[in-house]
Amino acid sequence: MYLAIVILSMFVLPVTSMGMEHVHSHGAASWMMLAGRWFVFWGAGIRLSGAGIRQCLQPQFTAREIFRMKTDEARPIIREHGIGNLAVGTAGFASLWVPSFVLPVALIAAIAYGAWGVLHVASKNSSMNENIAMVSDFWLAAVLVAYLVHVWA
Repeated sequence: MYLAIVILSMFVLPVTSMGMEHVHSHGAASWMMLAGRWFVFWGAGIRLSGAGIRQCLQPQFTAREIFRMKTDEARPIIREHGIGNLAVGTAGFASLWVPSFVLPVALIAAIAYGAWGVLHVASKNSSMNENIAMVSDFWLAAVLVAYLVHVWA
């Protein structure tokens, strides 16, 4: 289930949304602007909101399934991390209706996802879910950095 959610929110749904908007707008927006809009919405907004809610309500999933922790000691820290994810995710979700949110959320998410990817690389004895998280973290960071370079160029 985790892999399906990651694939949908980090690739299938943003790319599908880009294609639908491109067709609907008759190509009025560039592909990079569409990428920024839809990867911020799905990758930062939906994925981080969902992760944040789950981390707040079920911190043991992140502890056990991502980091393979055996005790509940990290639950308060995971909940706090979840609140941060929910905050950024809410801004990413709102970016669909408040376009001025796209750029700052893209910057915040690019930094966060890139750093999370690096932390996953440094982790010894990674679980399958942690490896999935690492690949998807680097993927979204790369897409968002490409968008940011495009906007700032």
